[in-house]
Amino acid sequence: MDKQQQQQHHHHHQQQLSLAKSSRQRYNEWIFRDVPSDITIEVNGGTFALHKFPLVSRSGRIRKLVAEHRDSDISRVELLNLPGGAESFELAAKFCYGINFEITSLNVAQLCCVSDYLEMTEEFSKDNLGSRAEEYLESIVCKNLEMCVEVLQQCENLLPLADELKIVSRCIDAIASKACAEQIASSFSRLEYSSSGRLHMNRQAKCEGDWWIEDLSVIRIDLYQRVMTAMKCRGVRPESIGASLVNYAQKELTKKSSLWNPSGQTKVDLVSTGHERLVVETVVSLLPVEKLAVPISFLFGLLRSAVMLDCTIACRLDLERRIGSQLDIATLDDLLIPSFRHAGDTLFDVDTVQRILVNFSQQDDSEDDMDDASVFESDSLHSPSQSALFKVAKLVDNYLAEIAPDANLKLAKFMAIAETLPAHARTIHDGLYRAIDIYLKAHQGLPDADRKKLCKLIDFQKLSQEAGAHAAQNERLPLQSIVQVLYFEQLRLRNALCCSYADDDHKPVHHQSWRISSGALSAAMSPRDNYASLRRENRELKLELARLRMRLNDLEKEHVCMKRDMAKSHSRKFMSSFSKKIGKLSFFGHSSSRGSSSPSRQSYRTDSKVIERTCASTD
Repeated sequence: MDKQQQQQHHHHHQQQLSLAKSSRQRYNEWIFRDVPSDITIEVNGGTFALHKFPLVSRSGRIRKLVAEHRDSDISRVELLNLPGGAESFELAAKFCYGINFEITSLNVAQLCCVSDYLEMTEEFSKDNLGSRAEEYLESIVCKNLEMCVEVLQQCENLLPLADELKIVSRCIDAIASKACAEQIASSFSRLEYSSSGRLHMNRQAKCEGDWWIEDLSVIRIDLYQRVMTAMKCRGVRPESIGASLVNYAQKELTKKSSLWNPSGQTKVDLVSTGHERLVVETVVSLLPVEKLAVPISFLFGLLRSAVMLDCTIACRLDLERRIGSQLDIATLDDLLIPSFRHAGDTLFDVDTVQRILVNFSQQDDSEDDMDDASVFESDSLHSPSQSALFKVAKLVDNYLAEIAPDANLKLAKFMAIAETLPAHARTIHDGLYRAIDIYLKAHQGLPDADRKKLCKLIDFQKLSQEAGAHAAQNERLPLQSIVQVLYFEQLRLRNALCCSYADDDHKPVHHQSWRISSGALSAAMSPRDNYASLRRENRELKLELARLRMRLNDLEKEHVCMKRDMAKSHSRKFMSSFSKKIGKLSFFGHSSSRGSSSPSRQSYRTDSKVIERTCASTD
């Protein structure tokens, strides 16, 4: 019964190895039937009843063991820690018995290791197993990338011996060399002559030199890291390295359905957490230094994984720095990183986004310092750095609007995100106003002092006409902010009226800027202001704005008629009547100009009216 079980055990191993010719033979069919066994070899639970002579003729290790126990006539030997276990020893035993089998990429690593362990070298027999396996490895395997990958897979269970025998390093070097050669060949195939006769690279042609990316995705992470490092040293394109990293990460991270989904939060499988953490940290360490070598969405995906898997701080900071350097091409979905902390925290990871923004600002400053051209382009709205700032400012405003409804979002964090970018990053404050309005709506219990502090972030002069009209009627804003909005709206209307009558012979004298610092009016307001008075002024300003709009419409109609009349008559009499007609129109009411000695206040009574009211309220 024991012998039958032994035969079935060895037959099972032979089927797994799929050896040529003898793979289907049972164990008792390839040993000498007519000669009784005189030695039993035990290997990792497997038992082999063999003969001393074939073994000692090929294996130096077994020869020494038999020689050491010649007096006691050893009949049982246990081989501890034999690489590859019983399967490898069976192949070695077959070789000792002279039974042919095929050396393949699936068993050559095992044969190299077991021959080293059993000392099956040329010293004990010519054309021994060690030299046969080495020859196959050098002449066949190392010339084929797919075979090298298969050998590396076999080496995963043969370490560290496979490393000591340089099987791993030779396969890695062969893979790197082959990939580099394929890349060069592919680059030459994409060369073509332009219409002018110059040789150039066709960027649109499909790159066929990266077919190896899929093959490498099956290697274990530690060996994959060594392959990628070797490829970098050989000069493989950063884009190819990046494409391989993306493919490998997406295959290895078993929870990719939750890791790559910006809004998905699922429970982490603790069994695979350690492996996934290792994969993320290794992939991040292998990322090329060149920008755009991998998609920014992939970097955000890695960052989400790093946050969720609690990867090292260095890993997360590296990702944040890389993302910050190209934040201008990110989307809102990219920035929405779920928070994987305690239940009382914010829905999204605001701290990580703030660090990314800080990295972007610092990177932007450093690039401006290093770029000589930036000195001349600093005032240009179309320079790369300014363009990136505008894009990021719009992105940040949308992000603020998205996180504003979160009840757990503290005012300090909201303001920290809003204030990260420099003041010149926003040419228009509509997006920021919208985000702040959403925050005020979601946090209605916010104290007045905090509401004022928050609204100071908005430059009301940079609001569009639509946003200004909305802000003027927004009861969530502090009264102080509403007065500023109405005041700047009034200035805008007056400038529109004055500019509409600009003429070559009669230009208005108010070419100075009407923009007033948003803090000027705030400084005139004190906490002791009478709220009733402010509300009354607010209503009066709204009525005055409505009257101004009506007058502006009438004036535009009158202006069209006058232009038509001017085209028919060029007499001075007409010009005189035109001037009188203009003088009769009352644009801004009849407010007094007391206490005003400057020409501008005497000319534009609306200014004096608003300023007097502000001063009166502070008094």
